[in-house]
Amino acid sequence: MMMSLAGAMSTAQLGISIAEMIRRNMIHAISCTGANLEEDLYNLVDTRRQDLPDYRCLTPEQEQDLYERHLHRVTDTCISTEAMLEVEGIIGDDWIACDREGKRFFPHEFVYRFISSHRETLCGTDPTDSWVMAACDRNLPIFVPGWEDSTLGNAYASFCLREKVRNVETVRSGIEYMMELTRWYGEAAKNGPLGFFQIGGGIAGDFAICVVPLMREDLKLKETPVWGYFCQISDSTTSYGSYSGAVPNEKITWGKLNRDTPRFIIESDATIIAPLIFSYLLEDSA
Repeated sequence: MMMSLAGAMSTAQLGISIAEMIRRNMIHAISCTGANLEEDLYNLVDTRRQDLPDYRCLTPEQEQDLYERHLHRVTDTCISTEAMLEVEGIIGDDWIACDREGKRFFPHEFVYRFISSHRETLCGTDPTDSWVMAACDRNLPIFVPGWEDSTLGNAYASFCLREKVRNVETVRSGIEYMMELTRWYGEAAKNGPLGFFQIGGGIAGDFAICVVPLMREDLKLKETPVWGYFCQISDSTTSYGSYSGAVPNEKITWGKLNRDTPRFIIESDATIIAPLIFSYLLEDSA
């Protein structure tokens, strides 16, 4: 199963159930935003994490107060500047060292290197609730399209602008991620059909699911199998230009699925529905 993670699922603590799914070998690859990749890491180091159950009632003045206290809100949770800077400092040193040595890695590989070298000091939250740590332990393939649109992506741009990193390609690109995804899908599909479980919408989902038409249409590999099933949890409404709200049938017209592909859309809050589905699967496999 390929899982895609959009939105702020890491900050919403979906790692509690996703990590166990990874440990049980129920997830075989993940496509996620840069925010979901790094925010799971911030959870591991952040000792100032603050929950705000009344977040809908905050005044602009209260929001400004959070900012001045170096707390940055993601819905009902705040991430501290200290956590961001701690991660940036360590990974930033690795960027610089790799740049000097002519080494290049994907964004998630730099995160895996961080976890492998600092595992004993990661105590902000329970490490067993970290999906990134579980993925690191299994060396799970992760694909991070549009990584530049993240806090660490912005930090990396600043490193390049200040010439602390001289080769901007020290962190490998989204195009290279797509090439790697194509290789991965080609090999993984030899072992049977691959399902697609999409949480939210956006680039995390569309990037990964497009590997099938890329292989069938652009590479002319017509025998490439379509995705074995498709399930999406989304509360987006269907409208012109809304990928997140597109019904699964639309994907048939793009060659991502075919008319016989089992396909489902659950129109609800993923932070509620995904743990329920995962809990059912984990109990069933116990």
